[in-house]
Amino acid sequence: MLNLERLRTLDALARHGSVSGAAEALHITTSAVSQQMAKLEREAGQPLLARNGRGVRLTDAGRLLAEHAARILSQVALAQSDLEAHRGQVAGELRVSAFPTAARGLFPAALADLRRQHPELRVRSRELEPENGIAGVVRGDLDLAVVLDWYNKPMPQPDGLVKAPILDDPADVALPVGHRLAGRDEVDLADLAEDEWITWGEGEFCHEWLMFTLRSKGIEPVIGHRAAESHTQLGLVAAGLGVCIAPLLGRHPLPAGVVTVPLTQRVRRHVYVVWRADADRRPSIRAAVTALRAAGERVREPAGCPA
Repeated sequence: MLNLERLRTLDALARHGSVSGAAEALHITTSAVSQQMAKLEREAGQPLLARNGRGVRLTDAGRLLAEHAARILSQVALAQSDLEAHRGQVAGELRVSAFPTAARGLFPAALADLRRQHPELRVRSRELEPENGIAGVVRGDLDLAVVLDWYNKPMPQPDGLVKAPILDDPADVALPVGHRLAGRDEVDLADLAEDEWITWGEGEFCHEWLMFTLRSKGIEPVIGHRAAESHTQLGLVAAGLGVCIAPLLGRHPLPAGVVTVPLTQRVRRHVYVVWRADADRRPSIRAAVTALRAAGERVREPAGCPA
């Protein structure tokens, strides 16, 4: 008889590619991973791991069993989802992530609502970039991830996920108050061809979107500074060090010395939440989606703030 927890360890090894990665994902020690795998090999009656330099790799038998383990664990998740749905209670643990501005702009209201309405539900949240959030849901490390598309650049979504829209998030350009275009009603991206840009980290989805969008307008952007968090970017704008894209979600209050001006192109991000299809019937998933949508509806331009 193959032990389910040992199959879960094998699945984590296959997904993460190392004993340390599996240990981190399962929140156990590397020694515990090795012990679980040794017991699973005895149950299987053949080697599942082989030395590979300083690490390990799956043998042919290991890969075969890992494929079965993934399907078995998916079925177990589906059974748990059905049982939770049958019970009808919003309880247990829910692991969620969001990209930084969504964590700042949505999580406080949404998670407070969940705690108030469903005291038996324990939510664990973390900030992750959209690609990492989706990967975490696919791997089973997360139950939900708040992610985004840009209006002209969709985020690739693997099979086996379900998604629900949270809000459309308009984005303006943020300028220092003394900028030559700060008094405009709107600005075209072409007007900013000579400006230095403050953007996200190299390789991040939002940075790649900005490069793609500017280059599609015939602009080769000059990158002055990089920062993952929008308020760090806005602080650099306030210091007169460049311009940046400023989505509405999570940007207020604006620092002194910054104005936002709408773009002629009417730039928007589509913010949505994803979860695994085999968990679709879980009441806790549905409750979290409802709370996130309610938080999204409350995202408004504060009175008196520059447009």
